[in-house]
Amino acid sequence: MSSQIIPVEPFDYVVFGGNGDLAERKLLPALYHRDRDGQLPADARIIGASRTFFSDETYRSFARGAIKAHVRQEDIEPQALDRFLARLHYREIDARSEQGWDELKTFLDEAPDRIRAFYLAVGPGLFGDLACRISEHGLSNPKTRLVVEKPVGRDLASARELNDTIGRHFSEDQVFRIDHYLGKETVQNLMALRFANALYEPVWNSTHIDHVQITVAESVGLEGRAGYYDQAGALRDMVQNHIVQLMCLVALEPPSAMNADALRDEKLKVLRALRPIDESNVEQLTVRGQYKAGASAGGAVKGYLDDLGEADSDTETFVAIKAEIGNWRWAGVPFYLRTGKRLSERMSEIVVTFRPIPHSIFDRTAGNVVQNQLVLRLQPNEGVRQWLMIKDPGPGGMRLRHVPLDMSFAESFRVRNPDAYERLLMDVIRGNQTLFMRRDEVEAAWEWVDPILKAWEAKGVKPQGYTAGTWGPSSGVALIERDGRTWHEPD
Repeated sequence: MSSQIIPVEPFDYVVFGGNGDLAERKLLPALYHRDRDGQLPADARIIGASRTFFSDETYRSFARGAIKAHVRQEDIEPQALDRFLARLHYREIDARSEQGWDELKTFLDEAPDRIRAFYLAVGPGLFGDLACRISEHGLSNPKTRLVVEKPVGRDLASARELNDTIGRHFSEDQVFRIDHYLGKETVQNLMALRFANALYEPVWNSTHIDHVQITVAESVGLEGRAGYYDQAGALRDMVQNHIVQLMCLVALEPPSAMNADALRDEKLKVLRALRPIDESNVEQLTVRGQYKAGASAGGAVKGYLDDLGEADSDTETFVAIKAEIGNWRWAGVPFYLRTGKRLSERMSEIVVTFRPIPHSIFDRTAGNVVQNQLVLRLQPNEGVRQWLMIKDPGPGGMRLRHVPLDMSFAESFRVRNPDAYERLLMDVIRGNQTLFMRRDEVEAAWEWVDPILKAWEAKGVKPQGYTAGTWGPSSGVALIERDGRTWHEPD
């Protein structure tokens, strides 16, 4: 089976932070893949921009190294790579001065009628400055798109301030707030499973579902992000955006159509239905953790404070939350959320556990009847597993086994599984906002997260230590086990 390549209109893609970590690891490799697969128009241009002085040739050399480091060797075709590198240009730009802006305008005005996408792959403190200067220097036109990376603010007030600043220069339909988790194949397959099949939607409610687990686990530590991460922590960095967005897609009502506003309207309803977590219940419904020295697959690793180079910090590197959605579909169904750094392995998954059967007709010799589960693995090895009870083959009586119906995307479809950024970068050019966050979504998520942050501070909830290479503090396990449930063990 081959994937369908849909060409896009001619464009100029300006990547602010064009020589940064995100551009190196994700954006340049993603754009190379789209070019290699024949999706980019012949005259499309990609312009890196930052304060660092590069010539065009220096930038092309940087991009060549990025692609060789982050693209599989079998996917690097010399002719395709040379064609891609020829598209690349570079401009020295300072977000907080006049340096370079006139030169960038002159370059872009060589093709005034094409789509212009500005990707802000920079620190969040520069988002507002860049949005203002793009507009004030006349770089924007009716076909302009502005791509904003997370985090959008560090709390509700700053998110509103940033959205107001951007909104003064760009209309809402020009702003693409990107969450790369929404571009993952499995996340989109959740929509297909629910709404393109008659099997799941009739049982997708509190009558049949016992609970939902969402885990986003990282085995790495700070990885050069110490300055940002210590100001953010796991709740801001992962829960407010990635995990909350995944929860919305699990819980939303069927949208009227598969378009941007219909889908985002339903996600917004979920966000507004979340039960508040505040000083009255934060200690019962949340867990904070911080990793200590331990071991990973690569050997011994330092604790958070040693990685940070500080004697003290209350920043959490692990969060577990028991969330509830106060509506008819989900009343009484807990959503257990957890994320952390330096955990046992890198893994992201959604686990939907169905209620137990009301009565077992099998005797003890058949074995335990285990609850059915739908497991959606986002990374690594994206795929879907439906766990069912079946009879163990062979004579000698009834013996039951818990086994998966397994669909690995890599094995089921003989195509390369594209990175989420490949899809999202092209959706920006197409003007398709379905997989991007709307302003009111971002602010509604902060309205739920802000009281948790404030309650931790007011109640003096400190992060509990956990050994690197484990699944977090023991209280994270207790959060779910005191309800008579357990965290799903990775396959």
